[in-house]
Amino acid sequence: MTTIIDGKQLARTLNAQTRDRVARLAQTGVVPGLAVIIVGSDPASSIYVRNKHRKAGQLGIRSVVRELPESITQTELLAVVAAYNADPTVHGILVQSPLPAHLNERAIFNAIDPAKDVDGFHPLNTGRLFGNLPGHYPVSCTPQGIMTMLKSLHQPLSGKRAVVVGRSNIVGRPMSALLLNADMSVTVTHRHDPQISELTTMADVLVVATGVAHLIKAKDVKPGAIVIDVGMDRGADGKLTGDVDFEAVKDVASAISPVPGGVGPMTIATLMQQTVDLCEWSEQRGNN
Repeated sequence: MTTIIDGKQLARTLNAQTRDRVARLAQTGVVPGLAVIIVGSDPASSIYVRNKHRKAGQLGIRSVVRELPESITQTELLAVVAAYNADPTVHGILVQSPLPAHLNERAIFNAIDPAKDVDGFHPLNTGRLFGNLPGHYPVSCTPQGIMTMLKSLHQPLSGKRAVVVGRSNIVGRPMSALLLNADMSVTVTHRHDPQISELTTMADVLVVATGVAHLIKAKDVKPGAIVIDVGMDRGADGKLTGDVDFEAVKDVASAISPVPGGVGPMTIATLMQQTVDLCEWSEQRGNN
């Protein structure tokens, strides 16, 4: 019997824990603060930001959305980031990607204070992740949420083989580091690899993040594998679908995440969780 990993229910559980943590902080007069910067009017980005803002409010997190014109200069945007870096009421800063082409996205991400880098994109934080260093630091929210999903299955990961399809800095690369840090043997491949199926059929845990609808078919999956679908694509019928052919693969996998209702809700829940993490860590540093 295949387990359908219910990201919505897991997110509800995680959000309830986050709400409790926010309430405990409130008793000490502290309110976690999240600042989200959006440049331009990309429809998808606007929806994501609106969802994040609404969820933060529901959990008691102070959310500030800074909407900036597409014409903003690099210098002006860096000044906005610097102001939030210096604001003690803001514990997490997120710059919504993608940015307009005339802006240097990497330079903007690098300007965020690593201690407020709620997305985990700053090179100092990614270096800590890939070095498997001890201590407190944020990690890219989607991969971190996926680790929560895997842990919910209560299956040992140590010694198993993982294959990550996709090499982005947002999902694929940090995902590979988290799985490696969990003592798995990890292979990273991508949609341009002509031998991709030979690799994916070896995976005990298969994570797919390519943006290609139904790239992974039943023949590409090892019987009994755990399959995590990060894709958010549109099928020929216009409906939201994933990178995995869900209907075919669910009969092969032991567990699989659906699209929608899988990774998506966990990404936002993890963002909220990490905002509170950053707040608590800031308070700990201030008390030392």
